Amino acid sequence: MTLPRRPLLTAALGLPSLALAACAGGDAQPRLQPPPGYGFLTPLRLNVLEVEVLEPPPGLGFRIDPPAPLSPLVQALRMGRERLVAVGTTGRARFMVDNATLTRELAQPGGLFSQRTERLTVVVRVRVEVLDNEGRRVGFAEAEARRTATTIDEGEAGRARAADTIVRQAMDDLNVEFEFQLRRNLRDWLMLGDPTAPLPAPLEQESLRPAGS
Repeated sequence: MTLPRRPLLTAALGLPSLALAACAGGDAQPRLQPPPGYGFLTPLRLNVLEVEVLEPPPGLGFRIDPPAPLSPLVQALRMGRERLVAVGTTGRARFMVDNATLTRELAQPGGLFSQRTERLTVVVRVRVEVLDNEGRRVGFAEAEARRTATTIDEGEAGRARAADTIVRQAMDDLNVEFEFQLRRNLRDWLMLGDPTAPLPAPLEQESLRPAGS
């Protein structure tokens, strides 16, 4: 006589509850795209010896209201590191983030015939300064991007997706504005042409003396 395999039956009965538990927690972990990068874009080649990307100190200008899967501050710093390249032999440039915020505020509390909504605002402002060998500022450029959106509050996962989307949009805007401002305000320090071509040799200066001296 064959006895029933009760342990296996008990384990099988437990599977649906495990699956339901996994589904219940799935909404809190939305699947988002990896953070965007900027290394595939044409580098902005500055005629300086080095480029320094400065980490800002904590402050109100860097407020990020959760859930925020994508940080505007982290993305702005990444843009500076991946887009700016030093190709010169003298002087230096420094990249700074003056403002990087993602804020939330209640737009509509919701009720019997309306849904709860919130307003998202992203502000990112960056600056590049060019310094000579004595540390004097000889050029600078600033760029700023702002985005605002009102979204329906669909829970933690929905709020995270909305924040991810608006930060990506703001960074796309900033990236375009950043290059435009550099080409307009720092054109004397931008190296154009083939990135693999050798840099032009420095001009030699000779003192002019009267003939026969």
